[in-house]
Amino acid sequence: MILKFKPNLHNVSAAMILFLLFLSACAETETEKINREFNEFVKEYEQKVTPLYQKYNEAAYKAAVSGDEEQYKLATEYKIMLSKIHSNKESFKKLKYIKSSKLISDPVLVRELDELYNLFLPNQIEEGKLVEIITLENEVKRKFNTFRPEIDGKIVSVNKIEEVLRSSTNEEELKKYWEASKKVGSLVNEDLIKLVKKRNEAARELGFSNYYEMALKTNGQDPEEIENIFNDLDMLTRGPYMQLKEEIDAFLAKKFKIDTEELMPWHYQNRFFQKAPLIYNINFDKFYKNIKSVDVVKDYFKGIGLDIDDVLNNSDLYPKERKSQLAYTTDIDRKGTVRILANVNHSMSSMTTLLYESGFAAYLKYIDKDLPFALHKPPQFAANDAVATLFSSFSSNMGWIEKMLNVPKNKTDKLKDISLKQLRLEKFVFARWAQVMYRFEQELYNNPDQDLNTLWWDLVERYQLVNRPPDRNAPDWATKTHLITMPCSYHNYMLGELIASQIHFYVKQNILKDDGSACDTKCIDNPDVGKYMIENLFKPGAKYGLNQWLKNATGETLSPDFYTNQYIKVN
Repeated sequence: MILKFKPNLHNVSAAMILFLLFLSACAETETEKINREFNEFVKEYEQKVTPLYQKYNEAAYKAAVSGDEEQYKLATEYKIMLSKIHSNKESFKKLKYIKSSKLISDPVLVRELDELYNLFLPNQIEEGKLVEIITLENEVKRKFNTFRPEIDGKIVSVNKIEEVLRSSTNEEELKKYWEASKKVGSLVNEDLIKLVKKRNEAARELGFSNYYEMALKTNGQDPEEIENIFNDLDMLTRGPYMQLKEEIDAFLAKKFKIDTEELMPWHYQNRFFQKAPLIYNINFDKFYKNIKSVDVVKDYFKGIGLDIDDVLNNSDLYPKERKSQLAYTTDIDRKGTVRILANVNHSMSSMTTLLYESGFAAYLKYIDKDLPFALHKPPQFAANDAVATLFSSFSSNMGWIEKMLNVPKNKTDKLKDISLKQLRLEKFVFARWAQVMYRFEQELYNNPDQDLNTLWWDLVERYQLVNRPPDRNAPDWATKTHLITMPCSYHNYMLGELIASQIHFYVKQNILKDDGSACDTKCIDNPDVGKYMIENLFKPGAKYGLNQWLKNATGETLSPDFYTNQYIKVN
């Protein structure tokens, strides 16, 4: 007996439809595939890079604190290991493919992709060359950081040099201390030029005209936009600065009993004339003689809702032998483990630095910890610098000094007008100094074989209106540490000034509801200030580009107008 099976066509059709639906559900679209591959890439990347990043920062911080050569070597090794991750050709090929597909649509993922692409791109050179650059870079940094000037056979600190330049009336002593601070230039200049050439060679291999252009573009900055901003600032500040410079020179000439034409760089009260001389009848240092600066800063930040006690308690804040004399702040693991290196003493300049670095630290501490590694940072250094600059200005603010240092109101009231004049002078002096650094570094990378010593003093004379010392031919340009430690980024300090004015204006108008001229006493013990900063400035990290970040926080994109209105147009 043969059994015959007759299929139910209705059931077959239903089964086929279910099967096709199953296949359709399993079939991955190109968009889904790209997004999956990117997420997998990020996961694998973070597993490799985060532990190395932490080890590098720990070693670099210990090296800067101690001057220990072994720590510098260790930092170099870790940086090379990181560079090998970022120079991996297959990884970059994958990023390039994902980026060119334009199938990543989530705004946060797009930002993450752009940040990673710009991180990998500068490392896409031959591995041996990359190792050479990093090794030389760290060697120059080590030489610079461990150098100590000598006066009459005795080692002196940068703090001591700045103190003498600020207070001495002995011309021979001033010149001796100024020249001692410049001796480090001859120690590092040749290696620094080699480093510039190696960086340029690498950048050209990647299709850029030089390293300076590559540094700006891979940092999300348009070189033409930066140039336009600096040209505008040059025009805006030149005339008023010339008038203020005459006032400065008249004061200093009288102080040293010489003609204004005889004034030399060592007469201007600091190594680079990047800070304004104290030409008005005010001595800020006296307010800081007998205070515990770190405790004051802790109380101030806690009062505005930015508790950074843990950061300050775990930082290295006081001078040590062989310790780097350049203050800086770092997030060791990009998870809020923030540390400050500083050399605190009892002066207004020291408080300015401590407030600056503490503002920097507060920013890094309060970035949203749920952000991916590539976005757990400010959108650009200029953003972080703006916040730090905003806080640093309080060290000479009489309202802040009155309340935070317990100085009687009748004393601070007498000095308010003078302190505002001094602050305005500071801003003009720095704006002209920033022109020197911006234009010198551009030219350094455009042509490192030119006469850099002459170029440096040409720019100093043009923008700062300071005489070059007669018959001097020394690499004074190489004594500015930022050319070594933070290449092609000094212009961000000026951008930070512009952004600081914009944030300051917004806080006054919208948080304090105040039309007054400064955020001084009303910003003390006011948690609303910190709350605004955490939510609108710090927490987003690099989730947005600089202009979008600033627009979200203040309602407007970057504009010099706020800085102009705050300082330049004031009579």
